[in-house]
Amino acid sequence: MINAPLAFINELLGQPPNASEHGFQVDHILEFSHWFMGALFVGWSAFFVFVLVRFRRGRHPVADHHGVKSGISTHLEFSVVLIEAVLLIGFAIPLWAKRVNQFPDTKDAILVHAVGQQFNWTFHLPGPDGQFGRRDIDLVSNSNPLGLDPNDPAGKDDLVVLNNLHVPVDRPIIIELSSKDVIHNFALPHMRIAQDAIPGSLIPMWFRPLKTGTYEIVCGQLCGLGHYSMKGSLQVDSAQDYQAWLKEQTELSGTTQTAPPSTAPAPGTTASPAAPKNEPPAASPSPGG
Repeated sequence: MINAPLAFINELLGQPPNASEHGFQVDHILEFSHWFMGALFVGWSAFFVFVLVRFRRGRHPVADHHGVKSGISTHLEFSVVLIEAVLLIGFAIPLWAKRVNQFPDTKDAILVHAVGQQFNWTFHLPGPDGQFGRRDIDLVSNSNPLGLDPNDPAGKDDLVVLNNLHVPVDRPIIIELSSKDVIHNFALPHMRIAQDAIPGSLIPMWFRPLKTGTYEIVCGQLCGLGHYSMKGSLQVDSAQDYQAWLKEQTELSGTTQTAPPSTAPAPGTTASPAAPKNEPPAASPSPGG
């Protein structure tokens, strides 16, 4: 959680309130970076005014071609580079590495496939068996947007929802992203996380929500004329409300809920978010727009 002064600064910067476990680290980096840029602005502006007054024509009618002999400017520039290096190497890169390399155990996490297309998000969740059904590009249709194989027993209880994803609070959420057409970007501003969805690839991202509520999902990549309308919602529920939503979706899909969905791998197998065993959804090699 972030403190009151930091929350005020983020509000001034246009940042929505943080709702994720790791978000305060992102907020602190943003806060320090803006204070640092503000100090640089004031310092260099004061130096600029000093130079205008100190070397005005009335005081120096003839130019001095020897220039400044003091080394203070060199020391100031070195200090700026040093602080920027500390921000990048000491904070930004370790935080980024933790987000892309240190994924939570899939046994404890909620695993979701998110597929972008012009101009909506389709979410694919495993059913009570905890296994995703097979997808085939040749099976994609208006009634089967992900190309789920109807003959695969593992996919009989899968859930497919459009633009509205529910997740439980205080649980790791792993979202594996892909795209059916161009490059999209799955961005959750309140969760301080975003990741590109690329055709032909299955790219994981993760976060842990700390607050219940409804949060906006946006596409952070210009993806066509309807890019402005490519929005969705993330509903963070309590554990009870999440189970109720799963039951409702299961009933709507015509399957029977016998146990809450789990992302644990089947006995005798292993699973990794960085190398999912499921095939990526239908995709074309067209470049992002």
